[in-house]
Amino acid sequence: MNDYRLIRSRRRTIALIVQDDGALVVRAPLRAPDEVIRAFVARKADWIRKQQARARRLAAAVAREYVEGETFLYLGQAYPLKIVPPRRPALRLTDRFELSRSAQARAEAAFVRWYRARAAEVIPARVTALARQHGFAPARVRITSARSRWGSCSPKGTLSFPWRLVMAPPAVIDYVIVHELAHLDIKNHSPAFWARVGEILPDYKKQVAWLRRNGRLLTLSSG
Repeated sequence: MNDYRLIRSRRRTIALIVQDDGALVVRAPLRAPDEVIRAFVARKADWIRKQQARARRLAAAVAREYVEGETFLYLGQAYPLKIVPPRRPALRLTDRFELSRSAQARAEAAFVRWYRARAAEVIPARVTALARQHGFAPARVRITSARSRWGSCSPKGTLSFPWRLVMAPPAVIDYVIVHELAHLDIKNHSPAFWARVGEILPDYKKQVAWLRRNGRLLTLSSG
């Protein structure tokens, strides 16, 4: 079981993440010896295979076809897709997603651009509002194409979020933002960290549970 992507950071433990496509990401402390990491992965081989098989089954279940009537999420609400005569912009949202027939062959790219643009509007605005309300000062906000994490906080205070997060309900987006804001002050996941998150969002566990149940749906499968 040597086929994995290794990411080292200032964490204390080794973590295994099976992505939506079944790929394995291993997160490890900066100084963890390679042989220790390999041994850890080997011990978890059965669990990894089960999770990979599950991820691939789920990915097949949500594979996109971009046909009329298929639904797509935005801010937690599902909107049906309608194929319309050629026009610009190629994709827009009213009470439904409307995709130009001329763009149907490159529908995934059109949706990625649309979601990324909306994420660039929605997420930084919420970061600014929540940071001001609770006394945080992030350096900047980035919208990324990350697939294995819902958010990250760099040592220099940059907060990063994947564009696909904008598919989630507003309360879930706020939780992910607050999670990363809290990391500006507390770099680990200690009881003090979760207490800080709970002070800001008393119902954060509800949002965590939603992500665990539905996170796999916040994707365009290969986008």
